[in-house]
Amino acid sequence: MLAELVGHRVVVGSKQLRKALEAGKATYVVLAQNADPAITEPIEAMCRLHNVAYSWIGSKSELGTMCGIEVGAAAAAAVD
Repeated sequence: MLAELVGHRVVVGSKQLRKALEAGKATYVVLAQNADPAITEPIEAMCRLHNVAYSWIGSKSELGTMCGIEVGAAAAAAVD
């Protein structure tokens, strides 16, 4: 798991992640490089708008595994 996600509650999925960004609760975002740009590009833009750090990971499968779920994930965020 990325060090930025350790010790935080993790939100998985674009809808929940957008809510966390809008509420000012997301502290760090991870996006999957092989996810649909229609999903990741708006989230990336929201991260820049809200000054939330983000990074990219190789695949949705890898991100899903990092988050402890059995399916791929396009995006995840550490929240406080």
